[in-house]
Amino acid sequence: MIEGLQPALEAVGQPIEFAKGLPNELFTSDRYFAMERDQLFGRSWAVIGAGIDVPNPGDLKPVTFMGLPLLMVRNKAGEIGVFHNVCSHRGLELVNEKKNVSRLIRCPYHAWSFTLDGDLNQTPGIGGPGVNTCPGFEKAKHGLKPIRSAVWMDMVFVNLSGDAQPFEDFIAPLNERWHDYDFGLLAHGGTHSSWTMELGANWKFGVENHCDGYHLPMVHPELNAVSRLEDHYPIVGPEGYYAGQGSLAYNAMRPNNAPALPHFPRISADRQTVSEYISLFPNATIGVHIDHVWVLWFDPVSPSRTVERMEIYYPGKQVAGTDYTPVREEVHRFWYKVFQEDLWAVEGLQRGRSSPGFAGGAFSPAMDGPSHSFHKWAAASLLENAGLATAH
Repeated sequence: MIEGLQPALEAVGQPIEFAKGLPNELFTSDRYFAMERDQLFGRSWAVIGAGIDVPNPGDLKPVTFMGLPLLMVRNKAGEIGVFHNVCSHRGLELVNEKKNVSRLIRCPYHAWSFTLDGDLNQTPGIGGPGVNTCPGFEKAKHGLKPIRSAVWMDMVFVNLSGDAQPFEDFIAPLNERWHDYDFGLLAHGGTHSSWTMELGANWKFGVENHCDGYHLPMVHPELNAVSRLEDHYPIVGPEGYYAGQGSLAYNAMRPNNAPALPHFPRISADRQTVSEYISLFPNATIGVHIDHVWVLWFDPVSPSRTVERMEIYYPGKQVAGTDYTPVREEVHRFWYKVFQEDLWAVEGLQRGRSSPGFAGGAFSPAMDGPSHSFHKWAAASLLENAGLATAH
């Protein structure tokens, strides 16, 4: 399928002075959207939710990810697992709403039941009325189908294909970059710490926009007033699967003499005002500051529609208390405004990709390195997974 785009994808990988962006079809076509699920998301580690979605043992949350019915489960040991959300008997969607179960996940069709670890536990009537066993039927072969998953900074990652590199290796470069931040201290802020936003745009525009600091003065006047474009620096991961920007001018938010937010304790004095905003390909972005972290991911719905979700965390459980409500409100207000300001831009980019007058455009070598890095990662991954290029 991708062969027809091979010349355009190869042009993306040229040195930035000569490179083009991804071809329009990858932003507008249903056919290529379906292919991306398997070739970009499926072969990597993609975010589908957060641990706070299933905070307690026995919690279940169904998730539809690019058309796939998935199920997040927190087991009795407190561990999160992800399964295909389908009963192994006749293929019914197993869970259709968020809920808590004490011990078993019960299919509403024929009452087959599964443990929180996905094992088939009960098969009532399988051998006839009142007969719950069947000669030759092995329960061990008919459990829920697990999906390879991992949790990092409360984000739940999945590898749909099952053959990506180990998650520990995938995340190691960012863990090393941010080794002074003790993310084990993070606690969700509770109220004023979440939102969901709908974008009338392809998911890739959301990622590119987060990599792009160039638009800061034009689109974000309030942010630019406290963290100027001149204070920002580009970030391009040497491993080729993360990019973004940083700022040297972060100032803690403290409205109305509210208590100061707790800080990560190991951050050196010269990095107190440093913040970084990194997109982890394919669909996550993390914003790291001395006193809070936000995580955001894109849930692609169609070629021209994406759901963006953000959660905010602080290095201390006490921040969820009422004393810190004014600070949480201000952090939420500030970032929500920033991301709302981006809406018209990403939606305008989407409309622009319907024009035959645009064929990938150009990149500024001085300003667009992170954006080019993302386009290059996507193009190289598509070519590699189609057997048309060597590993990038």
